[in-house]
Amino acid sequence: MNTAAELVVAIDGPSGVGKTTVSQGVARALGYQSLDTGAFYRAAALVVKFHRVDPEDEAGVLAALSGADLDYRHGAMFVEGVDVSTAIRSESITAASSCLARLPGLRQVLVGRQRAWVAAREDRAVVEGRDIGTVVFPGAAVKVYLDAPPGVRARRRAGETSTTLREVATQLGRRDRLDSTRAASPLTLAPDAVAIDTNPLTADQVIAQVLELCRRRGIEPEEGRYRARD
Repeated sequence: MNTAAELVVAIDGPSGVGKTTVSQGVARALGYQSLDTGAFYRAAALVVKFHRVDPEDEAGVLAALSGADLDYRHGAMFVEGVDVSTAIRSESITAASSCLARLPGLRQVLVGRQRAWVAAREDRAVVEGRDIGTVVFPGAAVKVYLDAPPGVRARRRAGETSTTLREVATQLGRRDRLDSTRAASPLTLAPDAVAIDTNPLTADQVIAQVLELCRRRGIEPEEGRYRARD
């Protein structure tokens, strides 16, 4: 599949840097749709758990997902038509999704689904994840890598859950190690991505910076939505 994606805005980065907030804000401003690719891995973990498959058994995982209906609509994840957006945010599913993300075969399957999702929207999408600018859409019009100090990220995430700050920091550290050291599509800064430290900035300020990058790439509004300028 062609991954030139001249209209795609790719936003990568570790947990707790504000990827979802920024992605949704940029998408609204552009008249785009936003896609949280991590939701696909979480949904896959939910399906695997339902079928009682070992997350490290790649053949079993792929078999369980072969006929599964996974769909992402308006910021919500659906499995077989059921909204599982809340269910996939549990600690057990988060841990399982990290294990699944290390399976090359599964990544290939889910990347195909993510590309198809974006293609169905004529590439007008803001896509967030950990390997969007490096693997999923290496030809994205705009590539952004959001980051922040570990302590800042832990405090942000702790404010969203009932988990203690120490527990959150431990979980984030483990996720960082898994994401950055996996053989398949590790979390890394794409050579042509713009890195933004979100620590000293508000969400609106980060969104404004990303929109300015879009403008510089010639993405401007026309009849209510953006297009790439020739």
